[in-house]
Amino acid sequence: MASSSALSRLSNLHNHLNPTDSLSKGVKLSPEVTEALSRGHAVVALESTIISHGMPFPKNLETAKEVEAIVRENGAVPATVAILDGIPCIGLSTEELERLAKLGSKSQKTARRDIAHVVAMRANGATTVSATMFFASMVGIPVFVTGGIGGVHRHGEHTMDISSDLTELGRTPVAVISAGVKSILDIPRTLEYLETQGVCVAAYKTHEFPAFFTESSGCKVPCRVDSPEDCARLIDINMKLKLGSGILISVPIPKEHTTSGSLIESAIQSALKEARDKNIVGNAETPFLLARVNELTGGMSLASNIALVKNNALVGARISVALSQLRQHSP
Repeated sequence: MASSSALSRLSNLHNHLNPTDSLSKGVKLSPEVTEALSRGHAVVALESTIISHGMPFPKNLETAKEVEAIVRENGAVPATVAILDGIPCIGLSTEELERLAKLGSKSQKTARRDIAHVVAMRANGATTVSATMFFASMVGIPVFVTGGIGGVHRHGEHTMDISSDLTELGRTPVAVISAGVKSILDIPRTLEYLETQGVCVAAYKTHEFPAFFTESSGCKVPCRVDSPEDCARLIDINMKLKLGSGILISVPIPKEHTTSGSLIESAIQSALKEARDKNIVGNAETPFLLARVNELTGGMSLASNIALVKNNALVGARISVALSQLRQHSP
């Protein structure tokens, strides 16, 4: 039986997450997400850029539904985050998911810096890692699943092109479950930047940091976790110590879905040259590079992308459940 203090906390949380109250604060929570959070049940935040900018319709809608289904099958409630008609939504209905999928790149790719503008213009925005982390933290969702995070771009020492995902991890206490850093980026410099930001970087069942499409980047991590329970304890302690920073839990792509590292690297080099020749920079660069790499690998990279996102959803849901159980039994 829950203690009186635990029941009091749940009651306060329920009041805080009242849908009407959330709307008054400019954020709309789905009834399912509101109920789960008020009861202390497992909830997993999901980004929406992968739906709008990551793949074409209807593959994007199909993948989004499958990822949400995997989260549910493993005991957690999915909370896909997006901005629709200027309202930040945490937890989307089937109709809202379909709308976002059909909008595709017509919805604005929304990082933290873009939130106020998209909301003020009453526009539609697909949230990146940084924006999704912001909204997840706002309503108390501690676990967020994505494909791969952004990082320091190649030649970033000259361009200063560094993803806001990294600074968000440094200031927002949300655990991000990903397949590491996209291999189109500079992985060693990204890990150095995360260290500077004070971010705990852990690898799931390995000492190697994964490189999105492949299991290893050749870079070691300072922290290894071998189970959802290990991850849950790490997240719980990070919260209790009020470190204020996020955690990056990197999960290698399943072996059966690993594509040839040399093939991917060759495609990346070709795509990077095209991007430079066409002067494609900023937040337009990553979607362009991923699309070109997929074309150059004959669709292999997209298949791998979908596989790793689904695997991350499975692991993330189990971590969220373990965290929920740990908190329920904490004094």
